[in-house]
Amino acid sequence: MGFQSAEAQNKIDNFFKPSDTLNKKRQNTVIITEVALASATLIGLNQIWYADYPRSNFHFINDNDEWLQMDKVGHFYSAYQLGRFGAEALNWSGASKKHQLIYGAGIGFAFLTAVEVLDGYSAEWGASPADIFANATGTALYVSQELLWKEQRIKPKFSFHTTRYANQNPDKLGKSLNEQILKDYNGQTYWLSVNLHSFAKETKIPKWLNVAFGYGGESMLSGNHNTEFPDFGQNPDNFRQIYLSFDLDLAKINIKSHFFKTLFSVLNTIKIPAPTLEYTANKGFKGYLIYF
Repeated sequence: MGFQSAEAQNKIDNFFKPSDTLNKKRQNTVIITEVALASATLIGLNQIWYADYPRSNFHFINDNDEWLQMDKVGHFYSAYQLGRFGAEALNWSGASKKHQLIYGAGIGFAFLTAVEVLDGYSAEWGASPADIFANATGTALYVSQELLWKEQRIKPKFSFHTTRYANQNPDKLGKSLNEQILKDYNGQTYWLSVNLHSFAKETKIPKWLNVAFGYGGESMLSGNHNTEFPDFGQNPDNFRQIYLSFDLDLAKINIKSHFFKTLFSVLNTIKIPAPTLEYTANKGFKGYLIYF
């Protein structure tokens, strides 16, 4: 039984190990899987998200002043992470670095731009040039670091906590926890997690230790500040939050298992809870023993 278990573990680990040369079977698997997932997601969005709202001619909107730009930062984060996963998937198949950066890293921008096209044909929304710019910036962060350093020293991350605001406007901020994670900008924090050892390789700083700079916003019941709400009257005054914290770069933990390397790569999208310093213009500094 012990031998069979070890053999099974070796097969799993070999499956997750990146190929040294181009493996066309793996490459085709990556391409088919990505196309199928993207197509199913877009079709699902079109039927579930947009079907209840009237269609319109394609149009752009200017939503730069909504949600304290938290939605733009979300686009930046999403484009980066989708592009990173796309590049890592092609690396697993043994594709060249050039193809990883062009076709892998570009998938985040391509997919999110397709979503923007759906927005553009909806009378409720509209295509946002600022969203498209944020998508491009997120993709550029990944590609530029690979070209400059051949590693990701600065990684966007995400954290979330529930807030009292969602109950005041559940249609906009979400009814369930899953919806609130996506919609309640009051509980979202986006981070730039910087690996210290990568910038000071001759020091004894642990390779996994990061410092993280976060951005958030609070007191937002809708994107439009003039919206009226029963319990608050006019949409309350919102404010920005700046954070400083510690973080872990799970990709820098020295492990041999390719299965755990893949798992850590997925978990590396999330900022770990840690002691945090917050600054807001209206309240000054505030410390948290643990913030998430």
